[in-house]
Amino acid sequence: MTMVPDVSAPVPTPVPAAPPQTSPDRRGSPIPTGAMIATRFMELRKRRGLMVTLILVTIGFPTVFLLIRLLLHAVSPTSYGPAGGYNVFTGLVIGVLYIFGFIVAATLGCTAGSIDLTEGMFRHLVVTGRSRVALYLARIPAGLAIIVPLVAVGFTIVCGVCVLAAPTRLNYNGVDVPANLSQAGLVSWAGDHADEVICNFGIKIGPSSTQGSTIAAAVNSVPCGNGPGGPVRVVNPPGSQPQSQASQAQIREAAGAIARMNYADYARTFLSPSNSLMIKTGLWIELEAAVGLIVGLGLSSLLGQRTVAVILMIVLEIVLTPILSRAHIPHLSNLQRSVVGLATAHLEPGGLPVAFGGGGGPNGGHAASLLLPESTTVAVCVIVAWLVGWTVLGAWRMATRDA
Repeated sequence: MTMVPDVSAPVPTPVPAAPPQTSPDRRGSPIPTGAMIATRFMELRKRRGLMVTLILVTIGFPTVFLLIRLLLHAVSPTSYGPAGGYNVFTGLVIGVLYIFGFIVAATLGCTAGSIDLTEGMFRHLVVTGRSRVALYLARIPAGLAIIVPLVAVGFTIVCGVCVLAAPTRLNYNGVDVPANLSQAGLVSWAGDHADEVICNFGIKIGPSSTQGSTIAAAVNSVPCGNGPGGPVRVVNPPGSQPQSQASQAQIREAAGAIARMNYADYARTFLSPSNSLMIKTGLWIELEAAVGLIVGLGLSSLLGQRTVAVILMIVLEIVLTPILSRAHIPHLSNLQRSVVGLATAHLEPGGLPVAFGGGGGPNGGHAASLLLPESTTVAVCVIVAWLVGWTVLGAWRMATRDA
């Protein structure tokens, strides 16, 4: 019998486990994450009524208007003019995309700033531990991701139709005039079409005009019929000698003088918008939409509701801004210049008519000449101040609101 010594095996010393590698908790960071932005985007996109309204205003209205013009011109080209062109472009940009783009962007911003309160989800967001500032800031890129493409699509449709369906002849004051003529070219053309120029072009004769008598004699010598838009005939006062009929050379000379008077306005009239004008206009409209979104977001977050904020934004765009942009109120000029609508209007591209209604400037000048004077630097500072100020106010209100 073999005896085995009773020797116990050594027990291994336990090695302390390494602490688990945990990633730092970034829920308190004020910088929104991609997931937060995507969540806010989905919340807004799933609101069907809001999305349908945005699409109808930014894309539907311009598309339907241009489609009707295309059909009418195709059915009766002699009765209805071309669907596109420079005038149609400027009308849609100023009348629809600029004003209503701001309103729908503000509506989207007001919805994004109050959706959690109106649906009772604000408390659930707070208990997640996420930074309230990050929750607020995530709504800005989410809203821009919706409104910027919609405005871009609507504007692209307008540009495409206005360029491809532009008229082939320039109609200036009811007269078909060749496009892109120099001043000498327009004067030469006017000499060959003196009757049309004298009867339809605008005439401005000052007290010191050296050609006033020649133009007056030519106006009285050309049979225009004194229709709407035609020149007013010079009536000889009682007891004065009647003016003699102008010769053909004098009529041509008067037509050339009238063409020179109208050249500045003619040079700003085009068959279709230029590429540079369309690019500048597109960026300008997107800026207006971004301002509407961010200001509406901050205002609705400050008020805690959507309806009142939307009404205030509409009043700002349609009522207050046009009045404060045109009226010169003594001692309140600097306060008027602080309105963001006036600042964005001063950044308007030069080839467009003045915003908020009306035509170009005096004597066909730039549209900004009708607005309260303001430098570009001041306009940019006002826009930046509105964007930063309303963002700070909206984030502050969300951070201090009771859950």
